[in-house]
Amino acid sequence: MATATIKSKKPRAKKTKDEPKVVTYEWKGTNRDGSKTSGELRGVSSAEIRAQLKSQGVTPKLVKKQAAPLFKLGAPKIKPMDIAMVTRQIATMLAAGVPLVTTIELLGRGHEKAKMRELLATILAEIQSGVPLSDALRPHRQYFDDLYVDLVAAGEHSGSLDTVFDRIATYREKSEALKSKIKKAMFYPAAVVIVAILVTSLLLLFVVPQFEEIFKGFGAELPAFTQFVLKISRGLESSWYIFALAIGIAVYAFKKAHQNSQHFRDQVDAFVLKIPAIGPILHKGAMARFARTLATTFAAGVPLIDGLESAAGASGNAVYRKAILKIRTEVMSGMQMNVAMRTTGLFPDMLIQMVMIGEESGSLDNMLNKVANIYEMQVDDAVDGLSSLIEPIMMVVIGTVVGGLIVAMYLPIFQMGKVVS
Repeated sequence: MATATIKSKKPRAKKTKDEPKVVTYEWKGTNRDGSKTSGELRGVSSAEIRAQLKSQGVTPKLVKKQAAPLFKLGAPKIKPMDIAMVTRQIATMLAAGVPLVTTIELLGRGHEKAKMRELLATILAEIQSGVPLSDALRPHRQYFDDLYVDLVAAGEHSGSLDTVFDRIATYREKSEALKSKIKKAMFYPAAVVIVAILVTSLLLLFVVPQFEEIFKGFGAELPAFTQFVLKISRGLESSWYIFALAIGIAVYAFKKAHQNSQHFRDQVDAFVLKIPAIGPILHKGAMARFARTLATTFAAGVPLIDGLESAAGASGNAVYRKAILKIRTEVMSGMQMNVAMRTTGLFPDMLIQMVMIGEESGSLDNMLNKVANIYEMQVDDAVDGLSSLIEPIMMVVIGTVVGGLIVAMYLPIFQMGKVVS
């Protein structure tokens, strides 16, 4: 059975107010062979940039601060998939024997996003000053979470940084692919509701009032269904801003409550797991993230207790987070992980059996990777099935709404035709 030990994490260093500001400098110069070259570097002064260039064999001719653009457009943000791609590139270059400093420098120069170039340049400056890579990554928690940094630290201590980066890259790629599939599953039902509301609102605001003008000259009582639709149209036409304001307030209140209340977030997480068709996908996605995270940390040499803590945070749902933390507590007290998992009543027998086999055979990481692959394939199949199911449902919903409004508007005309005949 894996040993349960707890490691201490290094506190994040705080910046002082007098710390010099790192800015971008543009430079021009000549190489050792006399050819002209230019580029951008980040540093605290032009003297530092000149020193960096000379150490690289470049004779600087001009070094100046990069001018701020007159019209500053929002630069593309660094996305999680960008971090996954850079991680894969680092793993490939380290496996090929390229030194870490050269790897970061080359990736920083060649990346298409300015923010990523700045991020890598900052990390490179820290590494060149003698700071370990894990400590250089730790201040950038919005891009490199605790799990990422802890795995890099484990790789530094074991001397297998290339292997660890390969595992991190695989983990990030799988996680982002799974996240994309789950978002796709959530998008379709939302699209059905939004499209139906928009189509109905447009018909009630612009089409139905035109028919009402025609009906005024009939001089006969309108059918009940037509009167009902006309009342809705009048109410929406006179008070549409109230409905829009109410929807805006409801969305804002939901976002604020979700942002500020942990209890509310936990309730939302528990609710979405019970949604038909969507809930099973979220269940499988949470178990896939749990298995993939724990397999990655365990294979990298991170203690099981810390791996369970990371897996709890990576599960993406409060129900699973609480269950995994409960497992962590039971494992700390000496219980086997498969037994602790069974006490939660949340994990299926197949997953528990695979964990038990992994613990007994000493190949827990391999078993968890297999489990993660199984659940990721199940999520993929479920999303494809949901997509094929939602498309006809969308057509039926919109067709029913539009068809109902058309019938309501044409009923008086049909009745008038019967009277005339």
